[in-house]
Amino acid sequence: MCNVGGVDRVLRIIAGLFLISLVFVGDQVIGQNVVWGWVGLLPLATGLFKFCPAYKLFGLKTC
Repeated sequence: MCNVGGVDRVLRIIAGLFLISLVFVGDQVIGQNVVWGWVGLLPLATGLFKFCPAYKLFGLKTC
C-alpha cells in the first residue's frame, strides 16, 4: 500500500533527517531540541514506509 511517491518521499526523508539533526546542533536546550527530534520522526517514517495516514484520510496519492 503506497500513497507517497518518489519526489515526495525524498523530500520527507530529507526533512525528517534535518529535523532530527537539530537535536545535536545549536543551543542544547533540553526540551526544544528533543521536540524537533520527535517531530522529525514523522516525515522520516512516512518517507521510509511510503505511506502517509493523512494522505489516506484525504484520498491523496503521489505515487
